[in-house]
Amino acid sequence: MQLPYRTRSNLEEYVKNQEWRDAALSGCPLHPAGGCSFARHGSYARKTSPGVRIARWYCPQSHRSFSLLPDFLAARLPGLLSTVEDSIIVVCSADSLEAAADSVRGLEVTLPAAARWLRRRIRAVGAALAFVVYAICVDAVAILSASRVTIDDAGVLLSLRRSLSPLILNSLPAPLGFLPA
Repeated sequence: MQLPYRTRSNLEEYVKNQEWRDAALSGCPLHPAGGCSFARHGSYARKTSPGVRIARWYCPQSHRSFSLLPDFLAARLPGLLSTVEDSIIVVCSADSLEAAADSVRGLEVTLPAAARWLRRRIRAVGAALAFVVYAICVDAVAILSASRVTIDDAGVLLSLRRSLSPLILNSLPAPLGFLPA
């Protein structure tokens, strides 16, 4: 299970300072009263973000592992949230999905594969944003009091993830939240 790791660092600072070493979970998310053998379970590397490691814990009673995913990484997609956002921006300004896929992925993959890759990101971001809009419409006061969305020099998706509570993020689909798309 992925949980948000609140950091104001970017990729380079996170790797340089090895911030995964300082990441901490106060207790087992499944056993808040304690009583389980919840313990640190090392870290794992992300293939598409060289040098990045994700801190991990394990609860042997529930047979579940928990990882703290830094804010700037996309959930359930390789790479950064900003990369996902950049690909969506390219789609918005391109003449067609195929033209956008070709410019984003280049010659490294075939055009149909690049289009599928891009469609997955479009659907995932669309589902996450639709959920946020729905949640705001249904319970605007609770959502807005729990989160103050501000757009700074970071991307929209990163600002949104940093402003939403972990409870809301756990009910949002990836790549913004931690549910499967």
